[in-house]
Amino acid sequence: MEIKPTYLGTMIGLATVAFGLIAAGAWNKFITDAIALFLKPGKGVWAEFIYAIIITIIAIVVVQSLAKLAEREAEFTGKLPFGKKEQ
Repeated sequence: MEIKPTYLGTMIGLATVAFGLIAAGAWNKFITDAIALFLKPGKGVWAEFIYAIIITIIAIVVVQSLAKLAEREAEFTGKLPFGKKEQ
Protein backbone atom coordinates (compact mmCIF):
# COMPACT_ATOMS: atom_id res chain seq x y z
CA MET A 1 0.00 0.00 0.00
CA GLU A 2 1.36 3.38 -1.02
CA ILE A 3 1.17 6.32 1.39
CA LYS A 4 0.81 9.60 -0.42
CA PRO A 5 2.97 12.50 0.81
CA THR A 6 -0.16 14.59 1.37
CA TYR A 7 -1.55 12.08 3.85
CA LEU A 8 1.78 11.77 5.64
CA GLY A 9 2.04 15.56 5.93
CA THR A 10 -1.50 15.75 7.26
CA MET A 11 -0.82 13.07 9.87
CA ILE A 12 2.37 14.82 11.00
CA GLY A 13 0.44 18.09 11.28
CA LEU A 14 -2.36 16.48 13.29
CA ALA A 15 0.09 14.75 15.64
CA THR A 16 1.94 18.04 16.15
CA VAL A 17 -1.29 19.86 17.03
CA ALA A 18 -2.36 17.05 19.37
CA PHE A 19 0.91 17.15 21.30
CA GLY A 20 0.74 20.95 21.34
CA LEU A 21 -2.69 20.80 22.97
CA ILE A 22 -1.44 18.32 25.56
CA ALA A 23 1.52 20.58 26.35
CA ALA A 24 -0.77 23.63 26.55
CA GLY A 25 -3.00 21.80 29.04
CA ALA A 26 -0.01 20.89 31.18
CA TRP A 27 1.27 24.48 31.15
CA ASN A 28 -2.22 25.78 31.96
CA LYS A 29 -2.38 23.51 35.01
CA PHE A 30 1.10 24.58 36.15
CA ILE A 31 0.38 28.30 35.71
CA THR A 32 -3.00 27.97 37.44
CA ASP A 33 -1.38 26.24 40.42
CA ALA A 34 1.47 28.77 40.55
CA ILE A 35 -0.93 31.73 40.53
CA ALA A 36 -3.12 30.00 43.14
CA LEU A 37 -0.18 30.36 45.54
CA PHE A 38 -0.73 34.13 45.42
CA LEU A 39 -4.46 34.35 44.72
CA LYS A 40 -6.58 32.25 47.02
CA PRO A 41 -9.12 30.04 45.22
CA GLY A 42 -12.74 31.05 45.53
CA LYS A 43 -12.08 34.79 45.61
CA GLY A 44 -14.62 35.31 42.85
CA VAL A 45 -14.61 37.30 39.65
CA TRP A 46 -11.73 39.59 40.57
CA ALA A 47 -9.32 36.69 41.08
CA GLU A 48 -10.31 35.26 37.69
CA PHE A 49 -9.89 38.71 36.11
CA ILE A 50 -6.40 39.13 37.58
CA TYR A 51 -5.51 35.61 36.44
CA ALA A 52 -6.66 36.43 32.89
CA ILE A 53 -4.61 39.65 32.86
CA ILE A 54 -1.47 37.88 34.08
CA ILE A 55 -1.83 35.11 31.49
CA THR A 56 -2.44 37.65 28.73
CA ILE A 57 0.71 39.58 29.66
CA ILE A 58 2.75 36.37 29.72
CA ALA A 59 1.35 35.36 26.32
CA ILE A 60 2.20 38.76 24.80
CA VAL A 61 5.77 38.64 26.12
CA VAL A 62 6.32 35.09 24.84
CA VAL A 63 4.86 35.81 21.38
CA GLN A 64 6.92 39.00 21.00
CA SER A 65 10.07 37.17 22.08
CA LEU A 66 9.43 34.40 19.56
CA ALA A 67 8.80 36.95 16.80
CA LYS A 68 12.11 38.69 17.55
CA LEU A 69 13.88 35.33 17.56
CA ALA A 70 12.34 34.48 14.19
CA GLU A 71 13.48 37.84 12.76
CA ARG A 72 17.04 37.28 14.01
CA GLU A 73 17.05 33.77 12.56
CA ALA A 74 15.84 35.07 9.20
CA GLU A 75 18.56 37.74 9.14
CA PHE A 76 21.22 35.23 10.14
CA THR A 77 20.10 32.63 7.59
CA GLY A 78 20.03 35.26 4.84
CA LYS A 79 23.67 36.21 5.54
CA LEU A 80 24.97 32.65 5.28
CA PRO A 81 26.48 31.67 1.92
CA PHE A 82 24.18 28.64 1.75
CA GLY A 83 21.16 30.47 3.19
CA LYS A 84 17.89 31.29 1.52
CA LYS A 85 18.32 33.32 -1.65
CA GLU A 86 15.86 35.93 -2.80
CA GLN A 87 14.23 35.04 -6.08
